[in-house]
Parts: sequence; C-alpha cells; structure tokens
Amino acid sequence: MSHPEPVARRMYDLVEPIGLVPYFADEPDEALMSLGLRNPWDAYFAGRAAPFGRTAPPEVVHAVFYNFAPGEVARHLPQVWDRTTPEAALAARERGCVAAMRRILGALADDPAVARAGNLLLTAATSAPAEGRALYAALRALPVPKDPVARLWHAATLLREHRGDGHTVALLTEGVGGTEAHVLHALSVDMPAKEFGRVGHLPAAQLNAVIDGMRARGLVGTDGWLTAAGRATKARVEALTDRLAEAPYNALSPSELNRVVTDLELLSAAFRKVFPL
Repeated sequence: MSHPEPVARRMYDLVEPIGLVPYFADEPDEALMSLGLRNPWDAYFAGRAAPFGRTAPPEVVHAVFYNFAPGEVARHLPQVWDRTTPEAALAARERGCVAAMRRILGALADDPAVARAGNLLLTAATSAPAEGRALYAALRALPVPKDPVARLWHAATLLREHRGDGHTVALLTEGVGGTEAHVLHALSVDMPAKEFGRVGHLPAAQLNAVIDGMRARGLVGTDGWLTAAGRATKARVEALTDRLAEAPYNALSPSELNRVVTDLELLSAAFRKVFPL
C-alpha cells in the first residue's frame, strides 16, 4: 500500500547503519581475508561483487558500482576469483557480518526485535520490482538466511543496494559521474574533496580534473566549494533517490511499518554508537 507520507528517508536513517556493517566492522574483512585475499579492497570487491559470479567482467562491475575511478575495479576483479570462489566469499561475508552484529548488539542480538525487524524488512526488501536494478536483482537471487541476525543483515543489504541502484539513476539523471558523485557529497558536507576517503587517494591531477569539470558546469565555484547550482543538484539527486526507494515499503501496512521503525530505532542506535555516521 502507498503510505500517506514518504518513508524512504526515515527508513534509510534506520537501515543504513546495519547495511554498513561490511564496510565499517573488522569481522567481515577478516573472514574474507582468511580466504587468501591480498588486502581489504580485494575483500570489498569479492564480497560485494560475488552475487554476479566469477564471469562478470570488471567493466560490468564498474558500471554497476558506478562510483569508482577508472581502473580501480580491474585491480581486484577477476583476480580475486583465482584465490577463492564467489560462493565462499558470500559465505565469509555473511559469517563476518553476523559476528560483527552480535558483537555490536550484545544481548540485543537475541532480542525478539531482531527477528521481527528482519522478517518485516525482508518482506519489504523482496517486494520491489527488480527491473533496472542489477545489484539488487543479483542479491535477491541468493538464498535467504535462516538465522535471525543473518536475515536482518541480508534484508538491510537488499534495501541498501535497492536504494543504491536508484541513487545511480538519480546521478545519471543529473549528469553527475561516478567520481563526481563523491566530490559532490564531500563538498555538500563542507569537506574538501581531497580529504574524502573514497577519492582522497586519487592522484591530485586526476581529482583536480574532475573538480575542474564540475566547475566548468557551474557546480563548483572558484573558491572550491559548491555553488548554489551545485547544492541544488545535490538536493535533486537526494530527492529522486528517496522517491525511487519508496517501493519496498509499500509492501508493509501502517502498523507493520510502525512496528519495524520501533524495533529498528532500538537496534540501529547500537550501530550508530560505533560507526562514524
């Protein structure tokens, strides 16, 4: 059903802390690295790209992930599949995420809220159309975990990637490229692009060329910060991302939505205490 008020932004605030477990907690990287991978970025690409299998070329993964600089994906894929398999990577990623969630949640990991939230989020996460959402569709083809903590993480990951696929659409609609998306976000929170982790490692000339291109389009001013047009572009990207992320929650009744919000408020608070959100 369609809810009277948009819910995607509120749910993003509650689901995102769980969806970030693979990227902010140590256990998922440790589990993936134990498979013989070389470094945390091997672990990142093996874990996140595993739903596509070993035959997806780096160009396809680059296109789906969208916001990596040219050549970054190819430094890790398909080489990681010489060291492990997508199936082993998926299992290690889930195992590591569950271990991290149990550590962070403590006694809450066995609270009935985990099973309730996981089941309701899964209903939402598996209800949306998959057309045009490649990573979401690949994840939806995976088996659903039976363990309540694993199920909650799986549902949160589905919703995160569903939103992420829509975010890519929003960026494309506004003509914002992958590396530009990171610059746009960094500057929107008043952080110099060179200090933002996802692009700060790029050679200065490469990053400056991206910023110069945004300046030529009127998104960045001569002072290096977003112009009014740049901030308006960022606002339109976020608004469209929210609209495109609404569909899953239409599968929940108002009472179910209230129930999952209440449970997630309790659970997400634990992750916000340890993740730099």
